[in-house]
Amino acid sequence: MNFSRSHTAAISVEGLTKRYGRTTVVDQLSFTVRSGAVTGFFGSNGAGKTTVLKAVAGLVRPTAGRVLIQGAPVVSDARVLGVHIEPCGAHPGRTARAHLRTLAVLAGLPGARVGEVLDLVGLDHAAEVRVGTFSLGMRQRLGLASALLGDPEILVLDEPVNGLDPQAIRWLRTLIRERAERGGTTLLSSHILSEAARTVDDIVIIDKGRLVRSDTVDELSQGGGSLEDVFHDLTGGRGA
Repeated sequence: MNFSRSHTAAISVEGLTKRYGRTTVVDQLSFTVRSGAVTGFFGSNGAGKTTVLKAVAGLVRPTAGRVLIQGAPVVSDARVLGVHIEPCGAHPGRTARAHLRTLAVLAGLPGARVGEVLDLVGLDHAAEVRVGTFSLGMRQRLGLASALLGDPEILVLDEPVNGLDPQAIRWLRTLIRERAERGGTTLLSSHILSEAARTVDDIVIIDKGRLVRSDTVDELSQGGGSLEDVFHDLTGGRGA
């Protein structure tokens, strides 16, 4: 499937603020994700990355501000937005196939898509295995299969390479880049900056819930520093 490239931003985060009691996790954050681009979303541990991604996915209600998906309020259409935020969400007693079948029914997707995504993420051999026996890497693949079930125009992935071996990381990088070539959009977070730098077109870096830099990779490289160098300088050396 080829995805349409719109002049409207795929994702717009506008003045997003999220507080839990007296603690402000995200503070008036604004950025956009270009349609057809792969955007890396980076920040130190505790910077608010997962909270922002959950707000984009409609899993967290902002205290203030808003998120738009293709210019409209957050949608739950699996054909538009596919989300993988750990954990994979499958019941440990269910098989991978049963989990995906349930998601397909709820999303109004054809059952045949289940076998397609199992094959796509390399879990076809484990389709009838209970999720409770899966390794971390297999759970990651199942989460990715769930996100890809609707062949969505936009993917939101939180630490998708966590637990994957080098071969699987390469496979995922290829998948994301091929989707971008067909007009698909991806917003992903990662703490492995050297790997992310090989995948993304644009970067968004936050610190303590606030935006500290938003650029294209080309603009970043003109400064002569690597993504790791820039991240270190902007966050005071705190780990991603």
